[in-house]
Amino acid sequence: MNPSSDQLPVALPTAFQKQMQAQLPDDFSQFQQALMELTPVSIRLNPSKPAFDTSDLIPVPWCPEGFYLPERPNFTLDPLFQAGAYYVQEASSMLLSEALRQTVRLDRPLRVLDLCAAPGGKSTLLASMLSPDSLLICNEVIRSRVSVLRENLDKWGYPNVVISNHDPNELDKLAGFFDVVVVDAPCSGEGLFRKDPSAVQEWSEDNVALCSARQKRILSAAAPLLDEGGILIYSTCTYNDAENTDNVRFLSENGFRNRPLSFPADWNVVEKEVDGAVGYQCYPHRVRGEGFFISVFKKTAFTASVKVDARTFRSIRALRPRETTSASGWLQNPTDFSFWEKPNGDVMALPKSLEKTFLFLDSTLRQKGFGLEMGQFKGQDFIPSHALALSTSVRKDLPALELNKEDALRYFKKENLVPDEIVKGWLTVRYRGLNLGWVKGVGNRVNNYLPKDWRIRMDIKEYS
Repeated sequence: MNPSSDQLPVALPTAFQKQMQAQLPDDFSQFQQALMELTPVSIRLNPSKPAFDTSDLIPVPWCPEGFYLPERPNFTLDPLFQAGAYYVQEASSMLLSEALRQTVRLDRPLRVLDLCAAPGGKSTLLASMLSPDSLLICNEVIRSRVSVLRENLDKWGYPNVVISNHDPNELDKLAGFFDVVVVDAPCSGEGLFRKDPSAVQEWSEDNVALCSARQKRILSAAAPLLDEGGILIYSTCTYNDAENTDNVRFLSENGFRNRPLSFPADWNVVEKEVDGAVGYQCYPHRVRGEGFFISVFKKTAFTASVKVDARTFRSIRALRPRETTSASGWLQNPTDFSFWEKPNGDVMALPKSLEKTFLFLDSTLRQKGFGLEMGQFKGQDFIPSHALALSTSVRKDLPALELNKEDALRYFKKENLVPDEIVKGWLTVRYRGLNLGWVKGVGNRVNNYLPKDWRIRMDIKEYS
Protein backbone atom coordinates (compact mmCIF):
# COMPACT_ATOMS: atom_id res chain seq x y z
CA MET A 1 0.00 0.00 0.00
CA ASN A 2 1.35 3.44 -0.89
CA PRO A 3 1.77 6.04 1.85
CA SER A 4 -0.57 8.98 1.85
CA SER A 5 0.63 12.45 0.99
CA ASP A 6 0.71 13.66 4.60
CA GLN A 7 2.29 10.92 6.69
CA LEU A 8 4.88 8.18 6.49
CA PRO A 9 3.62 4.59 6.79
CA VAL A 10 6.14 3.96 9.61
CA ALA A 11 8.17 6.42 11.70
CA LEU A 12 11.77 6.71 10.49
CA PRO A 13 14.37 5.30 12.94
CA THR A 14 16.10 8.04 14.90
CA ALA A 15 19.57 6.82 13.90
CA PHE A 16 18.57 6.89 10.24
CA GLN A 17 17.27 10.45 10.57
CA LYS A 18 20.57 11.54 12.11
CA GLN A 19 22.48 9.81 9.32
CA MET A 20 20.49 11.59 6.63
CA GLN A 21 20.61 14.97 8.40
CA ALA A 22 24.39 14.71 8.34
CA GLN A 23 24.36 13.63 4.69
CA LEU A 24 21.80 16.26 3.57
CA PRO A 25 22.32 19.23 5.93
CA ASP A 26 20.69 21.72 3.56
CA ASP A 27 17.74 19.73 2.23
CA PHE A 28 16.89 17.06 4.79
CA SER A 29 13.38 18.47 5.15
CA GLN A 30 12.80 18.10 1.40
CA PHE A 31 14.12 14.54 1.56
CA GLN A 32 11.78 13.76 4.46
CA GLN A 33 8.84 15.32 2.62
CA ALA A 34 9.57 13.21 -0.47
CA LEU A 35 9.20 10.06 1.65
CA MET A 36 5.63 11.14 2.41
CA GLU A 37 4.68 11.28 -1.25
CA LEU A 38 3.38 8.52 -3.49
CA THR A 39 6.00 6.25 -5.00
CA PRO A 40 6.51 6.90 -8.73
CA VAL A 41 5.50 4.01 -10.99
CA SER A 42 7.77 3.17 -13.92
CA ILE A 43 8.22 0.43 -16.48
CA ARG A 44 10.95 -0.52 -18.92
CA LEU A 45 9.98 -1.79 -22.37
CA ASN A 46 11.24 -4.97 -24.01
CA PRO A 47 12.67 -3.73 -27.34
CA SER A 48 12.06 -7.15 -28.91
CA LYS A 49 8.35 -7.06 -28.08
CA PRO A 50 7.03 -3.65 -29.15
CA ALA A 51 3.34 -3.42 -28.25
CA PHE A 52 2.98 -0.95 -25.38
CA ASP A 53 1.67 2.51 -26.28
CA THR A 54 3.92 5.17 -24.74
CA SER A 55 2.63 8.17 -26.68
CA ASP A 56 1.20 9.89 -23.58
CA LEU A 57 3.90 8.81 -21.11
CA ILE A 58 6.84 10.73 -19.63
CA PRO A 59 10.18 9.03 -20.41
CA VAL A 60 12.78 8.15 -17.79
CA PRO A 61 15.67 10.51 -18.72
CA TRP A 62 18.52 8.02 -18.35
CA CYS A 63 16.92 4.97 -19.99
CA PRO A 64 15.45 5.12 -23.53
CA GLU A 65 13.16 2.17 -22.80
CA GLY A 66 11.94 3.55 -19.44
CA PHE A 67 8.64 5.37 -18.91
CA TYR A 68 6.61 6.66 -15.97
CA LEU A 69 2.97 5.64 -15.55
CA PRO A 70 0.44 8.13 -14.15
CA GLU A 71 -0.73 5.55 -11.60
CA ARG A 72 -0.10 1.96 -10.63
CA PRO A 73 -2.40 -0.46 -12.47
CA ASN A 74 -2.93 -4.11 -11.61
CA PHE A 75 -0.05 -5.48 -13.66
CA THR A 76 -1.13 -9.09 -13.13
CA LEU A 77 -4.23 -8.35 -15.21
CA ASP A 78 -2.36 -6.82 -18.13
CA PRO A 79 -1.74 -9.42 -20.88
CA LEU A 80 1.15 -7.29 -22.20
CA PHE A 81 2.92 -7.70 -18.85
CA GLN A 82 2.34 -11.46 -18.95
CA ALA A 83 3.72 -11.53 -22.50
CA GLY A 84 6.97 -9.81 -21.48
CA ALA A 85 6.33 -6.52 -23.31
CA TYR A 86 7.69 -4.63 -20.31
CA TYR A 87 9.21 -5.04 -16.86
CA VAL A 88 8.01 -3.08 -13.82
CA GLN A 89 11.22 -1.46 -12.58
CA GLU A 90 12.00 1.40 -10.25
CA ALA A 91 13.25 4.32 -12.36
CA SER A 92 16.41 5.17 -10.40
CA SER A 93 17.77 1.63 -10.84
CA MET A 94 17.50 2.06 -14.61
CA LEU A 95 20.58 4.30 -14.27
CA LEU A 96 22.45 1.05 -14.99
CA SER A 97 21.46 1.57 -18.64
CA GLU A 98 23.41 4.82 -18.93
CA ALA A 99 26.35 3.44 -16.92
CA LEU A 100 26.68 0.59 -19.42
CA ARG A 101 26.49 2.90 -22.43
CA GLN A 102 29.29 5.06 -21.07
CA THR A 103 31.70 2.29 -20.05
CA VAL A 104 31.08 -0.86 -22.12
CA ARG A 105 31.37 -1.59 -25.85
CA LEU A 106 27.97 -3.11 -26.37
CA ASP A 107 28.39 -3.75 -30.10
CA ARG A 108 30.60 -6.82 -29.61
CA PRO A 109 30.09 -10.24 -27.99
CA LEU A 110 30.54 -10.01 -24.23
CA ARG A 111 30.47 -12.36 -21.27
CA VAL A 112 28.37 -10.72 -18.59
CA LEU A 113 27.45 -11.81 -15.06
CA ASP A 114 24.55 -10.43 -13.02
CA LEU A 115 25.78 -11.78 -9.71
CA CYS A 116 22.76 -11.01 -7.50
CA ALA A 117 20.06 -11.32 -10.13
CA ALA A 118 16.60 -12.02 -8.63
CA PRO A 119 13.95 -10.92 -9.31
CA GLY A 120 15.37 -9.96 -12.71
CA GLY A 121 15.22 -6.20 -13.22
CA LYS A 122 18.92 -5.75 -13.97
CA SER A 123 19.03 -9.07 -15.85
CA THR A 124 16.28 -8.14 -18.29
CA LEU A 125 17.88 -4.72 -18.81
CA LEU A 126 21.22 -6.38 -19.58
CA ALA A 127 19.62 -8.92 -21.92
CA SER A 128 18.04 -6.09 -23.92
CA MET A 129 21.29 -4.15 -24.28
CA LEU A 130 23.74 -6.94 -25.12
CA SER A 131 24.50 -8.15 -28.63
CA PRO A 132 22.81 -11.44 -29.66
CA ASP A 133 26.11 -13.36 -29.49
CA SER A 134 26.82 -12.20 -25.95
CA LEU A 135 26.43 -14.48 -22.94
CA LEU A 136 24.48 -13.37 -19.88
CA ILE A 137 24.69 -15.41 -16.67
CA CYS A 138 22.04 -14.48 -14.11
CA ASN A 139 23.03 -15.85 -10.70
CA GLU A 140 20.91 -15.94 -7.56
CA VAL A 141 22.21 -17.43 -4.32
CA ILE A 142 18.82 -17.86 -2.60
CA ARG A 143 17.14 -20.93 -4.08
CA SER A 144 13.59 -19.78 -3.35
CA ARG A 145 14.15 -16.66 -5.48
CA VAL A 146 15.34 -18.55 -8.58
CA SER A 147 11.80 -19.42 -9.72
CA VAL A 148 10.70 -15.77 -10.00
CA LEU A 149 13.97 -14.94 -11.78
CA ARG A 150 13.34 -17.74 -14.27
CA GLU A 151 9.73 -16.63 -14.84
CA ASN A 152 10.76 -13.05 -15.57
CA LEU A 153 13.52 -14.15 -17.95
CA ASP A 154 11.16 -16.57 -19.70
CA LYS A 155 8.80 -13.65 -20.29
CA TRP A 156 11.67 -11.54 -21.64
CA GLY A 157 12.42 -14.31 -24.13
CA TYR A 158 16.15 -14.12 -24.92
CA PRO A 159 18.00 -17.41 -25.69
CA ASN A 160 21.54 -16.33 -24.71
CA VAL A 161 20.83 -16.42 -20.96
CA VAL A 162 22.03 -18.81 -18.25
CA ILE A 163 20.39 -18.99 -14.83
CA SER A 164 22.56 -20.25 -11.99
CA ASN A 165 22.05 -20.82 -8.27
CA HIS A 166 25.43 -20.45 -6.55
CA ASP A 167 27.06 -18.58 -3.72
CA PRO A 168 29.51 -16.09 -5.27
CA ASN A 169 32.45 -18.01 -3.76
CA GLU A 170 31.36 -21.11 -5.67
CA LEU A 171 32.02 -19.40 -9.00
CA ASP A 172 35.81 -19.51 -8.56
CA LYS A 173 36.24 -21.80 -11.59
CA LEU A 174 35.09 -18.87 -13.73
CA ALA A 175 38.11 -16.75 -12.77
CA GLY A 176 38.98 -14.24 -15.49
CA PHE A 177 35.97 -15.33 -17.56
CA PHE A 178 33.81 -12.18 -17.65
CA ASP A 179 34.00 -8.84 -19.44
CA VAL A 180 31.34 -7.27 -17.21
CA VAL A 181 30.11 -8.14 -13.70
CA VAL A 182 27.10 -6.36 -12.21
CA VAL A 183 26.77 -6.52 -8.42
CA ASP A 184 23.42 -5.09 -7.39
CA ALA A 185 24.18 -6.01 -3.82
CA PRO A 186 21.76 -7.14 -1.11
CA CYS A 187 21.46 -4.13 1.17
CA SER A 188 19.58 -2.53 4.06
CA GLY A 189 17.00 -1.12 1.65
CA GLU A 190 17.03 2.50 2.84
CA GLY A 191 16.12 3.70 -0.63
CA LEU A 192 12.89 1.70 -0.57
CA PHE A 193 11.42 3.09 2.67
CA ARG A 194 8.39 4.77 1.08
CA LYS A 195 7.83 1.85 -1.27
CA ASP A 196 8.19 -0.91 1.34
CA PRO A 197 7.28 -0.04 4.96
CA SER A 198 8.74 -3.34 6.17
CA ALA A 199 12.18 -2.07 5.14
CA VAL A 200 11.80 0.72 7.71
CA GLN A 201 10.91 -1.75 10.45
CA GLU A 202 13.86 -4.01 9.60
CA TRP A 203 16.44 -1.20 9.50
CA SER A 204 19.07 -0.89 12.21
CA GLU A 205 22.67 0.25 12.45
CA ASP A 206 23.67 -3.35 13.16
CA ASN A 207 21.92 -4.49 9.98
CA VAL A 208 23.70 -1.79 7.98
CA ALA A 209 27.04 -3.08 9.32
CA LEU A 210 26.01 -6.66 8.50
CA CYS A 211 25.05 -5.67 4.95
CA SER A 212 28.31 -3.80 4.43
CA ALA A 213 30.33 -6.83 5.50
CA ARG A 214 28.27 -9.09 3.23
CA GLN A 215 28.79 -6.71 0.30
CA LYS A 216 32.56 -6.76 0.78
CA ARG A 217 32.47 -10.56 0.81
CA ILE A 218 30.49 -10.56 -2.44
CA LEU A 219 32.83 -8.03 -4.05
CA SER A 220 35.85 -10.06 -2.94
CA ALA A 221 34.36 -13.08 -4.71
CA ALA A 222 33.37 -11.04 -7.78
CA ALA A 223 36.77 -9.41 -8.34
CA PRO A 224 38.63 -12.51 -9.63
CA LEU A 225 35.81 -13.35 -12.06
CA LEU A 226 36.65 -10.38 -14.31
CA ASP A 227 39.25 -10.43 -17.03
CA GLU A 228 41.88 -7.69 -16.89
CA GLY A 229 40.26 -4.52 -18.21
CA GLY A 230 36.80 -5.82 -17.38
CA ILE A 231 34.07 -3.60 -15.94
CA LEU A 232 32.51 -4.05 -12.50
CA ILE A 233 29.31 -2.14 -11.77
CA TYR A 234 28.35 -1.90 -8.10
CA SER A 235 24.96 -0.66 -6.93
CA THR A 236 22.66 -0.60 -3.91
CA CYS A 237 19.31 0.89 -2.96
CA THR A 238 20.77 2.65 0.10
CA TYR A 239 22.19 6.02 1.11
CA ASN A 240 24.74 5.28 3.86
CA ASP A 241 28.50 5.39 3.41
CA ALA A 242 29.14 1.97 4.97
CA GLU A 243 27.32 0.25 2.10
CA ASN A 244 28.24 2.72 -0.64
CA THR A 245 31.34 4.89 -0.53
CA ASP A 246 33.21 2.51 1.81
CA ASN A 247 32.84 -0.16 -0.88
CA VAL A 248 33.99 2.31 -3.53
CA ARG A 249 37.14 2.72 -1.44
CA PHE A 250 37.40 -1.06 -0.96
CA LEU A 251 37.39 -1.70 -4.72
CA SER A 252 39.79 1.16 -5.42
CA GLU A 253 42.25 -0.43 -2.99
CA ASN A 254 41.91 -3.94 -4.44
CA GLY A 255 42.87 -3.95 -8.10
CA PHE A 256 40.23 -1.64 -9.62
CA ARG A 257 40.27 1.88 -11.03
CA ASN A 258 37.14 3.97 -10.70
CA ARG A 259 35.45 5.00 -13.97
CA PRO A 260 33.73 8.39 -13.63
CA LEU A 261 30.40 8.88 -15.36
CA SER A 262 28.91 12.05 -16.82
CA PHE A 263 25.25 12.92 -16.25
CA PRO A 264 23.38 16.06 -17.36
CA ALA A 265 22.83 18.49 -14.50
CA ASP A 266 19.06 18.39 -14.91
CA TRP A 267 19.03 14.67 -14.05
CA ASN A 268 19.84 15.77 -10.47
CA VAL A 269 21.97 12.71 -9.74
CA VAL A 270 24.39 13.58 -6.92
CA GLU A 271 28.09 12.79 -7.27
CA LYS A 272 29.68 11.40 -4.10
CA GLU A 273 33.48 11.44 -3.95
CA VAL A 274 35.77 9.34 -1.75
CA ASP A 275 39.56 9.41 -2.03
CA GLY A 276 39.44 10.46 -5.67
CA ALA A 277 36.83 7.88 -6.69
CA VAL A 278 33.17 8.66 -7.29
CA GLY A 279 29.77 7.06 -6.95
CA TYR A 280 26.39 8.47 -7.91
CA GLN A 281 23.39 8.81 -5.64
CA CYS A 282 19.71 9.21 -6.47
CA TYR A 283 17.59 10.89 -3.79
CA PRO A 284 13.78 10.84 -3.99
CA HIS A 285 13.53 14.61 -3.51
CA ARG A 286 15.89 15.23 -6.44
CA VAL A 287 14.88 12.57 -8.98
CA ARG A 288 11.56 11.00 -9.89
CA GLY A 289 12.52 7.69 -8.35
CA GLU A 290 13.72 5.95 -5.20
CA GLY A 291 17.07 5.91 -3.44
CA PHE A 292 19.81 4.28 -5.53
CA PHE A 293 23.62 4.30 -5.58
CA ILE A 294 25.89 3.20 -8.45
CA SER A 295 29.62 3.24 -9.13
CA VAL A 296 31.67 1.76 -12.00
CA PHE A 297 35.19 0.28 -11.96
CA LYS A 298 37.72 -1.09 -14.43
CA LYS A 299 39.85 -4.02 -13.34
CA THR A 300 43.57 -3.32 -13.48
CA ALA A 301 44.87 -6.46 -11.78
CA PHE A 302 45.60 -9.66 -13.72
CA THR A 303 43.73 -12.87 -12.92
CA ALA A 304 44.82 -16.13 -14.52
CA SER A 305 41.87 -17.81 -16.23
CA VAL A 306 41.00 -21.35 -15.20
CA LYS A 307 41.11 -23.69 -18.20
CA VAL A 308 38.69 -26.60 -18.36
CA ASP A 309 38.91 -29.03 -21.24
CA ALA A 310 35.31 -30.24 -21.58
CA ARG A 311 34.49 -32.08 -24.79
CA THR A 312 31.00 -33.41 -24.09
CA PHE A 313 28.00 -32.27 -22.10
CA ARG A 314 27.58 -34.17 -18.86
CA SER A 315 23.89 -35.00 -19.01
CA ILE A 316 22.34 -34.00 -22.33
CA ARG A 317 22.39 -35.76 -25.69
CA ALA A 318 22.10 -34.37 -29.19
CA LEU A 319 18.75 -35.01 -30.85
CA ARG A 320 18.57 -37.56 -33.63
CA PRO A 321 18.10 -36.16 -37.16
CA ARG A 322 14.36 -36.89 -37.27
CA GLU A 323 13.86 -35.27 -33.85
CA THR A 324 15.96 -32.28 -34.86
CA THR A 325 13.81 -31.76 -37.95
CA SER A 326 10.67 -31.80 -35.81
CA ALA A 327 12.00 -29.50 -33.08
CA SER A 328 13.71 -27.03 -35.39
CA GLY A 329 10.50 -26.27 -37.23
CA TRP A 330 9.27 -24.22 -34.28
CA LEU A 331 12.05 -21.61 -34.56
CA GLN A 332 12.34 -18.58 -36.82
CA ASN A 333 16.03 -19.19 -37.61
CA PRO A 334 16.66 -22.87 -36.75
CA THR A 335 20.12 -23.00 -38.36
CA ASP A 336 21.34 -20.68 -35.59
CA PHE A 337 20.70 -23.43 -33.01
CA SER A 338 21.70 -26.97 -32.09
CA PHE A 339 19.15 -29.24 -30.40
CA TRP A 340 19.57 -31.37 -27.28
CA GLU A 341 17.59 -33.48 -24.83
CA LYS A 342 17.91 -33.67 -21.05
CA PRO A 343 17.53 -36.96 -19.11
CA ASN A 344 13.96 -35.92 -18.13
CA GLY A 345 12.99 -35.60 -21.79
CA ASP A 346 13.08 -31.79 -22.00
CA VAL A 347 14.32 -30.58 -25.37
CA MET A 348 16.39 -27.42 -25.54
CA ALA A 349 17.96 -25.32 -28.27
CA LEU A 350 21.44 -23.84 -27.85
CA PRO A 351 22.64 -20.87 -29.90
CA LYS A 352 25.50 -22.28 -31.98
CA SER A 353 27.57 -19.17 -31.40
CA LEU A 354 27.61 -19.98 -27.66
CA GLU A 355 27.73 -23.78 -27.78
CA LYS A 356 31.41 -24.06 -26.74
CA THR A 357 30.79 -21.61 -23.93
CA PHE A 358 27.81 -23.63 -22.71
CA LEU A 359 30.02 -26.73 -22.82
CA PHE A 360 32.51 -24.97 -20.54
CA LEU A 361 29.77 -23.82 -18.16
CA ASP A 362 28.29 -27.31 -18.04
CA SER A 363 31.59 -28.54 -16.62
CA THR A 364 32.01 -25.72 -14.09
CA LEU A 365 28.54 -24.95 -12.70
CA ARG A 366 26.46 -27.48 -10.76
CA GLN A 367 23.18 -25.57 -10.38
CA LYS A 368 22.35 -23.96 -13.70
CA GLY A 369 19.94 -23.90 -16.59
CA PHE A 370 20.85 -22.77 -20.08
CA GLY A 371 19.46 -22.80 -23.58
CA LEU A 372 15.96 -22.21 -24.87
CA GLU A 373 13.51 -24.69 -23.38
CA MET A 374 11.61 -26.12 -26.36
CA GLY A 375 9.26 -28.78 -24.99
CA GLN A 376 9.04 -32.59 -24.99
CA PHE A 377 8.35 -35.42 -27.39
CA LYS A 378 5.31 -37.49 -26.46
CA GLY A 379 5.16 -40.35 -28.92
CA GLN A 380 4.76 -38.81 -32.35
CA ASP A 381 3.66 -35.46 -30.92
CA PHE A 382 5.85 -32.58 -29.75
CA ILE A 383 4.51 -30.66 -26.75
CA PRO A 384 5.91 -27.10 -26.95
CA SER A 385 6.94 -25.36 -23.73
CA HIS A 386 5.54 -22.10 -22.44
CA ALA A 387 9.04 -20.60 -22.63
CA LEU A 388 9.11 -21.36 -26.35
CA ALA A 389 5.90 -19.41 -26.92
CA LEU A 390 7.39 -16.37 -25.16
CA SER A 391 10.80 -16.65 -26.80
CA THR A 392 12.00 -14.02 -29.25
CA SER A 393 13.27 -16.95 -31.37
CA VAL A 394 9.93 -18.69 -31.97
CA ARG A 395 8.55 -18.68 -35.52
CA LYS A 396 6.48 -15.65 -36.32
CA ASP A 397 4.17 -17.43 -38.77
CA LEU A 398 2.86 -20.22 -36.54
CA PRO A 399 -0.94 -20.69 -36.45
CA ALA A 400 -2.38 -18.28 -33.89
CA LEU A 401 -5.51 -17.04 -32.17
CA GLU A 402 -5.62 -13.28 -31.58
CA LEU A 403 -7.49 -12.59 -28.33
CA ASN A 404 -9.18 -9.53 -26.90
CA LYS A 405 -8.37 -8.60 -23.33
CA GLU A 406 -11.33 -10.47 -21.85
CA ASP A 407 -10.38 -13.74 -23.56
CA ALA A 408 -6.69 -13.19 -22.76
CA LEU A 409 -7.56 -12.97 -19.07
CA ARG A 410 -9.71 -16.08 -19.40
CA TYR A 411 -6.66 -17.80 -20.87
CA PHE A 412 -4.60 -16.76 -17.86
CA LYS A 413 -7.33 -18.10 -15.59
CA LYS A 414 -6.58 -21.39 -17.41
CA GLU A 415 -10.06 -21.63 -18.85
CA ASN A 416 -10.59 -23.39 -22.18
CA LEU A 417 -11.44 -21.05 -25.05
CA VAL A 418 -14.26 -21.52 -27.58
CA PRO A 419 -13.11 -20.37 -31.03
CA ASP A 420 -15.45 -19.00 -33.68
CA GLU A 421 -14.42 -21.81 -36.04
CA ILE A 422 -13.06 -25.33 -35.72
CA VAL A 423 -9.28 -25.39 -35.28
CA LYS A 424 -6.91 -28.31 -34.94
CA GLY A 425 -3.38 -28.68 -33.67
CA TRP A 426 -1.09 -26.31 -31.82
CA LEU A 427 -1.72 -22.57 -31.90
CA THR A 428 -0.17 -19.65 -30.13
CA VAL A 429 -2.61 -17.32 -28.41
CA ARG A 430 -1.75 -13.67 -28.91
CA TYR A 431 -2.69 -10.28 -27.58
CA ARG A 432 -1.83 -7.23 -29.67
CA GLY A 433 0.42 -9.47 -31.72
CA LEU A 434 2.43 -10.85 -28.79
CA ASN A 435 2.42 -14.51 -27.85
CA LEU A 436 0.85 -15.40 -24.50
CA GLY A 437 1.23 -19.18 -24.64
CA TRP A 438 -0.14 -22.30 -26.32
CA VAL A 439 -3.50 -23.91 -26.93
CA LYS A 440 -4.34 -27.06 -28.87
CA GLY A 441 -7.40 -27.30 -31.04
CA VAL A 442 -9.37 -30.58 -30.81
CA GLY A 443 -12.53 -30.23 -32.87
CA ASN A 444 -14.85 -27.60 -31.43
CA ARG A 445 -12.76 -27.20 -28.27
CA VAL A 446 -9.41 -25.59 -27.58
CA ASN A 447 -7.38 -26.98 -24.69
CA ASN A 448 -5.42 -24.47 -22.62
CA TYR A 449 -1.73 -25.34 -22.08
CA LEU A 450 -0.85 -22.49 -19.73
CA PRO A 451 1.40 -23.92 -16.95
CA LYS A 452 -0.42 -24.20 -13.62
CA ASP A 453 2.15 -21.99 -11.89
CA TRP A 454 1.31 -19.13 -14.29
CA ARG A 455 -2.41 -19.23 -13.62
CA ILE A 456 -4.09 -16.03 -12.34
CA ARG A 457 -5.95 -17.02 -9.18
CA MET A 458 -7.55 -13.69 -8.28
CA ASP A 459 -11.12 -12.76 -9.18
CA ILE A 460 -11.03 -10.90 -12.49
CA LYS A 461 -14.74 -10.24 -13.05
CA GLU A 462 -14.47 -6.54 -12.20
CA TYR A 463 -11.67 -6.14 -14.76
CA SER A 464 -13.32 -7.98 -17.65
